[in-house]
Amino acid sequence: MENVTAVTVFVLKGLTDELEQQSLLFLLFLAIYLFTLTGNLGLVLLVIGDSQLRNPMYYFLSVLSSVDACFSSVITPNMLVDLLSKNKVISFLECATQMFFAVAFGTTECFLLAAMAYDRYVAIYNPLLYSVSMSPRVCVSLVAASYVGGLLHASVHTAATFSLSFCASNEIRHVFCDIPPLLAISCSDTHTNQLLLFYFVGSIETVTILVVLVSYGFILLAILRVHSGDGRRKVFSTCGSHLAGVAIYHGTILFMYVRPSSSYALDHDMIVSLFYTVVIPMLNPVIYSLRNRDVKEAMKRVLGRSGCVGKG
Repeated sequence: MENVTAVTVFVLKGLTDELEQQSLLFLLFLAIYLFTLTGNLGLVLLVIGDSQLRNPMYYFLSVLSSVDACFSSVITPNMLVDLLSKNKVISFLECATQMFFAVAFGTTECFLLAAMAYDRYVAIYNPLLYSVSMSPRVCVSLVAASYVGGLLHASVHTAATFSLSFCASNEIRHVFCDIPPLLAISCSDTHTNQLLLFYFVGSIETVTILVVLVSYGFILLAILRVHSGDGRRKVFSTCGSHLAGVAIYHGTILFMYVRPSSSYALDHDMIVSLFYTVVIPMLNPVIYSLRNRDVKEAMKRVLGRSGCVGKG
């Protein structure tokens, strides 16, 4: 043991070592990142700036967009730098910081998607009490609880992971500091960490998915009571996009973390993790906006005002 040297820096191996492929991947992920920031921050500004979008549904949507922008920013800029650099080193502290915020924003999004499902349930199943049940105080409390849950969850895993010893390889087979690839290179016993990962993520997924399923069960009952075809289409349009976003996001999270560690295949898992950390934050503004009449009308009003200003 006297010859063992503790690891102080890590090397992110990334997707490929081929320079030509790295250049193409850089352009691809740069385009995705710019689209993500434009779509999500644009949606936040639209909700803030348009008085007709100032209700709980769009408040939650703007918070989700801000979380997505932050989530992507934790991962993508560092990945872009690595794609252009031969030195893909990340310090111990930077790695811990990146993992903390990635877990925090990822978990916060799980709770927010559940809160959004509950909001839709109240709005559709009991619309007469909507303004009381989803008051500004309740909405802010749900968002605050989502962030607190995310931060606490991130604290547990960051503390548990970086209390391990890393004394063999310092090469992380990933594009960012995620929990499974870090556990894979630790020279400590990671059994407790794997149990924490399985039970904490499993519990959060179970609770949030259950909230979504129960909420949409009641929403389905409400839809069956609607006799108007237009009314049903409006409800399906509003809720269908949310269900699509929830299914895609939770499906990748469950695949990544709620399974035995023996089934981890790091190269394959790297692609899946890129999907929920980079691609889904880009897709959410599209999923929630293109099928939403109010958002499209708000965009037309903004573009209309811009056109008038330009003519003036």
